[in-house]
Amino acid sequence: MAYIPPNQHRHMRACMVCSIVRTFQQFMQSGCPNCESFLELTGNSDAISDCTSQVFDGLLTVSNTEKSWVARYQRLEGYVPGVYAIQVEGILPEDAVVAAENAGVHYIPRDGSVSEALPTEG
Repeated sequence: MAYIPPNQHRHMRACMVCSIVRTFQQFMQSGCPNCESFLELTGNSDAISDCTSQVFDGLLTVSNTEKSWVARYQRLEGYVPGVYAIQVEGILPEDAVVAAENAGVHYIPRDGSVSEALPTEG
């Protein structure tokens, strides 16, 4: 799990796909532990700026994303243990959305703008 020292909190960013929170430098060094295969953030400051956001609300720490009801509610099942944002503001570039979908990840914005309610039968 990536530790963020208190003097680095102002440099925290959240991935717009999975909402994991890391510093810009941590994304630069090792990318996103959940989305690296399709976002390719490691060493790419433009991709980090485009696919992560400094504007997010709330933090939660998850040690077991398979058993936690909070992880299920936040759509974190199958992700690595870590610190995640509850909501992430920002618009993921279209090419990143396509890359996520091609990798089998159904992208749903994490800013609360899209309801995930099942369609009602009428």
